Amino acid sequence: MGRFDGRKGGPGKPFGGEDFNLEQMEKETEEMLKMRFLDKKNSEFKATGGGFVSLKIGDEEYSRVQVVRMFPFTDPDHYISIRTSDENSKEIGIIKDLGDVPKETRELLIAQMNMRYFTPVITKIINIKDEYGYAYFDVVTDRGECRFTINMGGSSVVHLSETRILILDVDENRFEIPDVMKLSAGERKKLDLFL
Repeated sequence: MGRFDGRKGGPGKPFGGEDFNLEQMEKETEEMLKMRFLDKKNSEFKATGGGFVSLKIGDEEYSRVQVVRMFPFTDPDHYISIRTSDENSKEIGIIKDLGDVPKETRELLIAQMNMRYFTPVITKIINIKDEYGYAYFDVVTDRGECRFTINMGGSSVVHLSETRILILDVDENRFEIPDVMKLSAGERKKLDLFL
């Protein structure tokens, strides 16, 4: 009688029934845990025709990469993760400091991050209506008037500090209130539910 190891497929077989390859798994794990730092000496970034960014590191070429801040609110110019653009999005490398890359590259990467982290600043709250588990915001931002909806049940309002708030709407757009104390007393009263 074979030993039961709790997996479908019996001893030595994972859930799908294929043979388990420990050596391959260890190699993949080592690749995932390996951290590679990118700078002006080992990497070359270029703008693509479609408005994206490509990357060349030695013999490796990536026709399109994602540029992601690891600490977008507390340290936006350090530890920039460069990732593949496919649905599995694997990390290619990290830029420790945007000062470690040439000026043209820095401007290119900042432009990509500005698109990714587009966050209008709310300067005035006209109205907030709470109804059926949703809050409907009517506001003025530094980009103009805006209406958006948030889910009251989720983590739609994030307190970045005692006075700084980040709001995520149902479409995952971001809005920021840098200092709630700069809003009028009436505007803060409308925000009471979220403070």
